[in-house]
Amino acid sequence: IDPLVDGVTGRQSTATRSMEQKIVDLVRREYPQLELQAFSTSNLASQPLVLVGTFTAINNSAGQPTGERDAFRICLALADLKTGKLVAKGVARARPEGVTTTPLPFDADSPAWTRDAATDAYIRTCQGSKAGDPIDPVYAARIMVAALLNDAGNAYNGRRYQESLELYRRALGTAGGDQLRAHNGAYLAAWKLKRRDEATQAFARLVDYGLGNRQLALKFLFRPGSTQFIPDAQISGPYPLWLNQIAVRSAQNRACLEIVGHTSRSGPEPINQKLSVLRAQAIKDRLDAIEPQLIKRTVATGVGSRENLVGTGTDDAGDALDRRVEFRVIGC
Repeated sequence: IDPLVDGVTGRQSTATRSMEQKIVDLVRREYPQLELQAFSTSNLASQPLVLVGTFTAINNSAGQPTGERDAFRICLALADLKTGKLVAKGVARARPEGVTTTPLPFDADSPAWTRDAATDAYIRTCQGSKAGDPIDPVYAARIMVAALLNDAGNAYNGRRYQESLELYRRALGTAGGDQLRAHNGAYLAAWKLKRRDEATQAFARLVDYGLGNRQLALKFLFRPGSTQFIPDAQISGPYPLWLNQIAVRSAQNRACLEIVGHTSRSGPEPINQKLSVLRAQAIKDRLDAIEPQLIKRTVATGVGSRENLVGTGTDDAGDALDRRVEFRVIGC
């Protein structure tokens, strides 16, 4: 099983892990002809069957991840690496009661989000497919790196930060390893090991990766209804490093940016809209102070909760991405 993810953000959570464990238990109980193996590079070498899946909060009436999320859509697909085809596909829906979408430690700690070719390919392999289709070529080409990144993420989640850092470094040096997960991981592991210079360099590469994608969202967490960061050093302690690297790398790349504030969908939308603009402006002011040339190269806007990625409105770690500040590369 290539670990299940949220079908919009690509994150792993307690919900995706729980679903994965239910599948493991089901296979062992009812399908003894199948041998479950770890998702590893050594096991992938024999070209086995690989299960992929997404677990996505949706609006049940619309069937899409928009508006009020009052259901979950489960998608599973079985890929045969020997034939290069999908051999089975299934979709179902579930009620949200009792489902917790708390991100796993790596996903909770990851500072950045952007569209990522590898993650999009995984999601397409399930959501944009049917039995008999060829396996998505981008997913197939990067599956070995995916196994390496899975090992790195498991090491991070298990607080084995040195092992995690070595695996993320290895992934970044592998063909197809230039991925969001690898850049987030290299920064996080170095930060946990208190290697500040290495963490700074890793974050600079993460910013460059986002600028190259023309989009980078960061999980700046603010006090409720405020433009001030949460006064918790465990959360906001690295924010000065983030801001400095965004300012420096944007200036060096001569990038022009639209800084877009976002909020979760809890609370009245007119207030959310105003707050999202104020938070974007607060970030712009900080960047301008670091690199004055950005004053004329950046603009602050806000979209309230209209572009929620998670949309659950829980105002906790599960929907932190909905309160992101996004940096979009625009024409100068």
